[in-house]
Amino acid sequence: MKKRSVNLTDHKCSVITTLRIFAAKWKPCILCYLGEQPMRYNELYRMVPNISRKMLSGHLKEMESDGLIVRKQFDPKKQHVEYLLSEKGVSLLHILEDIQDWGLHNLPGVLSIREMIYLCN
Repeated sequence: MKKRSVNLTDHKCSVITTLRIFAAKWKPCILCYLGEQPMRYNELYRMVPNISRKMLSGHLKEMESDGLIVRKQFDPKKQHVEYLLSEKGVSLLHILEDIQDWGLHNLPGVLSIREMIYLCN
């Protein structure tokens, strides 16, 4: 039986493509925090461990562009902006919860997102 030759560069793997959208170092944290409540930029900056302001801004812009979050501006003069999950972002939460549960059961000393929020407030 002759093998068929398939050009895989013409096809996108759904798993890899999905991971490219949200699996950067801090994006899952940002999504989980916004899954708990809408947050302002500085709140997110305080919550996400070891992220630079430049990286946070970049991730927020990318996630907004990808349709995972919504940037809601209240007052342009005071720069009052909140970030919240879009429907598309909410649809990722169950995946992130499964990852969190796996970590809580298999990695000693890790905290849940709710515990991290509690510690930062």
